[in-house]
Amino acid sequence: QVQLVESGGGLVQAGGSLRLSCAASGRTLRSYSMGWFRQAPGKEREFVAAIRWSGTMRYYADSVKGRFTISRDNAKNTVYLQMNSLKPEDTAVYYCAARDGVVLTTTRYDYWGQGIQVTVSS
Repeated sequence: QVQLVESGGGLVQAGGSLRLSCAASGRTLRSYSMGWFRQAPGKEREFVAAIRWSGTMRYYADSVKGRFTISRDNAKNTVYLQMNSLKPEDTAVYYCAARDGVVLTTTRYDYWGQGIQVTVSS
């Protein structure tokens, strides 16, 4: 079993930056693919970014490419999402997810965090 806890969310003005962290416990993430998803009110949960266990391959949604960066520190069992040039449309609850397998851009992940709010004001 893997427990995921997100932190680092909050309120920021458009153009600002935030860094989300996802700390894992219960099992090492060394062989897991990790993803970030988000869900805005009234919308479905959508893929944001993902990273392979080795950290060598990273995947991004077109809407965040060039602004967000996913990274991981396997020694700390933590995944990060650096979000720059934030826009009001980035406002959502952000979720960290883990799966024991290849990276997916769908929600077919095995473990999920509880989510954390990110609000970008205009």
